[in-house]
Amino acid sequence: MYATSMKNPFGMEFVLIPAGELRMDPNRHIFEKPANRVIIPEPFYLGKYLVTQKEWRSVMGNDPSCFEGDDRPVECVSWNDVQEFIAKLNIKEGTDKYCLPTEEEWEYACRAGTTTRYSFGDTDSKLGEYAWYCANSEHETHPVGQKKPNPWGLYDMHGNVWEWCQNRSNGNYDENLAYASTWEDVVVFSPVLRGGGWVSYPRKCRSAYRMTFHPNYGHYSLGFRLLRSV
Repeated sequence: MYATSMKNPFGMEFVLIPAGELRMDPNRHIFEKPANRVIIPEPFYLGKYLVTQKEWRSVMGNDPSCFEGDDRPVECVSWNDVQEFIAKLNIKEGTDKYCLPTEEEWEYACRAGTTTRYSFGDTDSKLGEYAWYCANSEHETHPVGQKKPNPWGLYDMHGNVWEWCQNRSNGNYDENLAYASTWEDVVVFSPVLRGGGWVSYPRKCRSAYRMTFHPNYGHYSLGFRLLRSV
């Protein structure tokens, strides 16, 4: 039996996500996957909150963020920066349990058993209760955990900052090349981002929406949350 929640030595809080099944969203937007059944065979812990600037500094000793604040999500971090953070955190804690969630794990946790466009329903009329997005963010990030959580107790799954996922886009070469400067970039391109951010319109904050970004670059709307295996 696993604890329903845990806190690591750096103060990061995690929520236990049960094993189960996910039906990926059937909307066939260019940046969304077709409907398919995904099995999540084992439970895992996922960050209750986005990784904050204070937590990033405790591991890395620096803070790359554009919007300063201990409890704001760290941003302006690339996918590769996050991999370095994870490696250092694992070393500091003497484990190998930390990583980014795959986009399937992320969407499964975001939906929290729901099948609607958002974890709270099909319309965006209540989005402001759950997310910082373009209509209410005042053009900046906000401290984590200020909005309502999803049904499994995870905060900011919609909005605030986009969240890096571990896996990369399955888009075709032509689609990837449109965002890369050379063919060589295509080989290392397109880690997936989920959740939308403070800059995003409502449709980009939906549980199924996905986008990609070059792994070498950060942006002031890109952050992450951690997965910790049980």
